[in-house]
Amino acid sequence: MAKETKKAENEKVVKLTPQAKQKIEEELTELRTVKRKEIAEKIKLARSYGDLSENSEYDEAKNEQAMVEAKIAELEQTLKIAVVIYENSQDASADKIRHGSVVKIQFVDSKEEKVIEIVNSYDVVNSSNDDSDKVKVSEDSPIGIALMGKKVGNKVSVEAPVGTVKIKVIEIIR
Repeated sequence: MAKETKKAENEKVVKLTPQAKQKIEEELTELRTVKRKEIAEKIKLARSYGDLSENSEYDEAKNEQAMVEAKIAELEQTLKIAVVIYENSQDASADKIRHGSVVKIQFVDSKEEKVIEIVNSYDVVNSSNDDSDKVKVSEDSPIGIALMGKKVGNKVSVEAPVGTVKIKVIEIIR
């Protein structure tokens, strides 16, 4: 039986699904083992060209190295403050929208229905090659914030670039 992992109350946390945590760990491993070696080879090759002051290949490789190291530090920090949210968490109320909920919503004005999944912003950014038919919505987005804690039948108004959008919760799938 899984439960939520707790962090100190004053510490900022990032809520992640087990799948998101695994993706971060895999990306971190890839950056540490593969990308670092590739960049080291690029730097070594660029150094062999001679004068570093006018060596664009060297500058480019060093910039790439800095970006990779920054990404590694970011991912390490994310994992450090991560709280893994399991679907069968005893703290979670099944009748309320929470992190990880899959929800059928209806845009009241157009009657259009969508199935969305409330996730962390990391899941939204890294879902481009996800085969899921659900739209991933960050819990930190205006729609995510408005829907958190709501129940079936609740209506919310969300300020969007196109104006105020009214949304009705049709079903909480999980």
